[in-house]
Amino acid sequence: QVQLVESGGGLVQAGGSLRLFCAASGTIFSINDMGWYRQAPGKQRELVAVFSSGGVTNYADSVRDRFTISRDNAKNTVYLQMNSLTPEDTAVYYCNAHVRTVKGYMNYWGQGTQVTVSS
Repeated sequence: QVQLVESGGGLVQAGGSLRLFCAASGTIFSINDMGWYRQAPGKQRELVAVFSSGGVTNYADSVRDRFTISRDNAKNTVYLQMNSLTPEDTAVYYCNAHVRTVKGYMNYWGQGTQVTVSS
């Protein structure tokens, strides 16, 4: 079984910064893509940023140049540095990982961490 545990969310004023952290644990052979999604009230879950095992990053247009994703493959961790936050960034942020396990590749989600940006 694989678990993703997130931390780092909270309440911040517009223009502020937060750093999210996610660690994968369990029986992990390797991790392919690892990234962050978010879901605001009444909206669908959307991609924020993803970091492939090959080192390629991809960002949603709405966060490009403000957010930075990084990854530590040795520790099975992924980070999301969020700068210049706006109220539109308010959402539950979920860590996601595509993990190679004994059963093959499987997709896992964290429990989510709330990010609230006040105006």
